[in-house]
Amino acid sequence: MPNPAREPTFLPLTMSAAGGADDDESRTVRDRAELADRAAADCWLSLVAGCTSGRQALVDRLHDLSEATCGYAGMRWWLGHGSVHRRRVADAEDRIDDAVREGDGAEFAEAFIGYDQAVATVVVHVRNRLGKTVT
Repeated sequence: MPNPAREPTFLPLTMSAAGGADDDESRTVRDRAELADRAAADCWLSLVAGCTSGRQALVDRLHDLSEATCGYAGMRWWLGHGSVHRRRVADAEDRIDDAVREGDGAEFAEAFIGYDQAVATVVVHVRNRLGKTVT
């Protein structure tokens, strides 16, 4: 896990929730979260510097993480009982995209808090529902 004292960390809850699990799906979520976190840090630096680089990479990595979260949750749950969580993840992802397009650093940071909470909540909920263990 990245050291928050040395570099920005945007998905600490998600990486913690998916970390240490013993199944391929949660490892995929963790891997995608790490990639999205690095893309977020790069995009953040671009926002602070007034640049536009890294924005599409972040959008792509967030989409990949949302897709991995869907796979972890299972399509039936994701579209059924988990639809409220699916909407939270999608809304937060859209909010990040808007903040990036507008170059709004404060909104970017706030949106990431919501996205991190939404994805981590899904991971924990699914783990509890399925009785998946963490090693």
